[in-house]
Amino acid sequence: MNLLVNGKQIQVPTSVKTITDVKTHFNITNPVVIVEHNGEILDKAIHPEKEVADGDKIELVQFVGGG
Repeated sequence: MNLLVNGKQIQVPTSVKTITDVKTHFNITNPVVIVEHNGEILDKAIHPEKEVADGDKIELVQFVGGG
């Protein structure tokens, strides 16, 4: 399946079916991550059930502290 993630065309395995799977695929462990799926910012609570499909556009935004 092909996804457009943060502006880059990415091919992911067919086992990637939800937003949580996408975060796992990219090893995102940061609890504070904003996910935009096809132009809609998603509530974190629905990440495990929100399905992705071929051609979907996903933006993953993480906040990093530091000085």
